[in-house]
Amino acid sequence: MSDQAVLFDVSDKVLTITLNNPSKLNPIADNMSFPAIGRLGDAVRDPNIGAIVLTGAGRAFCAGGDVSNMGGTDPTGEPLTFEQSVDRQRERHLFPYLLHTIPKVTIAAVNGHAVGAGLGIAASCDLRFSSTKGKFGTAFANVGLGGDFGTTWQLTRLLGEAKAKELFFLPDIIDADEALRIGLVNRVLPAESFSEEVHELAARIANGPLVSYRWMKQNINQSSVSDFMTLLEKEAVTHLRCAQTNDHKEGVSSFMEKRTANFSGT
Repeated sequence: MSDQAVLFDVSDKVLTITLNNPSKLNPIADNMSFPAIGRLGDAVRDPNIGAIVLTGAGRAFCAGGDVSNMGGTDPTGEPLTFEQSVDRQRERHLFPYLLHTIPKVTIAAVNGHAVGAGLGIAASCDLRFSSTKGKFGTAFANVGLGGDFGTTWQLTRLLGEAKAKELFFLPDIIDADEALRIGLVNRVLPAESFSEEVHELAARIANGPLVSYRWMKQNINQSSVSDFMTLLEKEAVTHLRCAQTNDHKEGVSSFMEKRTANFSGT
């Protein structure tokens, strides 16, 4: 096992980011989140990456923030001012922001516990696939915190205000089946074949019509904060932009010829 706090691997045009501190259940830490932020930024410009999977090493996805390292000090051990702490937290929040906004499909492969900030980064991905061993919870009330890493915004959008408040005020851990029932995850997959099945789904996306996915993602993200006419105007542009792509031409040809499309991502 590598001693790096986060691992990166590219296969079949899928970038897999693995949070790698299994002995502590992969808590969010600066030596994990900032390299991931950098790699996500690089992936935007990399034509050899079509989709991104975020997962955890060992038996957890991410157990949230590192409670043992919440003292608010700089690398030399000096205490941070409140303003410095806020600035640092804003930098950390680029992690969920990029997962939610970059023009590539992001997938959370929740192999175990996704709690607190871990739930936030999972919820910020475009798709959430859970192992049958997946567990979910906010946990912030347990340590007297208010919620970060996008949890309040994402859970409200995904589940509605009433359910989001329930998960925050009564921070019970829910299992994968309940997460599927309430719409927190898209699919529950067998633990025994979880990594393989997630990779197969991710590779299917990564080798699909990437320009179309780019605009689909942006339009859906914008739909929750825009009025109907604004989205209709945007769709008029993005739909016809996709009609100019090689993948549109290939899709039409494959349909007419009754064969599987061979998309190039262009």
